Amino acid sequence: MAQTEVYIKMEQNTEVMEPDVFLKDIADIVCNDSNTAAKVKAIKVHKFKENEAQKVVISLTRIITLIQEACPDVSVQNIGEKDALVEIVNVNRHKGFLQTLKIIFVAAVSFFGTAFTIMAYHNDIGIADIFEKFYIMVMGNPGNSAVLEIFYSIGLSLGIIIFFNHIGPRRLTKDPTPIEVEMRIYEEDVNKALIETASREGKEET
Repeated sequence: MAQTEVYIKMEQNTEVMEPDVFLKDIADIVCNDSNTAAKVKAIKVHKFKENEAQKVVISLTRIITLIQEACPDVSVQNIGEKDALVEIVNVNRHKGFLQTLKIIFVAAVSFFGTAFTIMAYHNDIGIADIFEKFYIMVMGNPGNSAVLEIFYSIGLSLGIIIFFNHIGPRRLTKDPTPIEVEMRIYEEDVNKALIETASREGKEET
């Protein structure tokens, strides 16, 4: 009799809100036998305790072992990650007035910090002198170069909006913004570092 094949696709990083972590929470399960699929999805892979670390690395070998213990006659095929970083999050901890203050503080620091950086850069290169000289080159005589500064400011603002692909909460296109791309790369690097560290320190659940 042919073995029932179970395909699993684990995610590299998964956030859960309950201390009991089941296989369906960290992986997509595909099987042509609905009963087997339901049984595999219900396998408990970890339980977070109160004094335990909020993150745990679960290896593929542990997942395969648990599946074979629950369903001895299945063949497991992995089409995803070899290790899964699972983190328990407290949704209520991120609500309330304090969280709003944090958002306002970060937004203010980002806005004024960026503005100061732009002004400091323009001061270093002497942007006012450059506009004055450019006005003389084009018009042939000294004049009010403030018009160049106005159009430059408008162009700079439009350039920032187009580059970051956002006008308030709206996107200009469906493409991810440069910040989203960099954050995704950073997140993947952090996940890989945490997984490798857990493996070296023997804290990976195998």
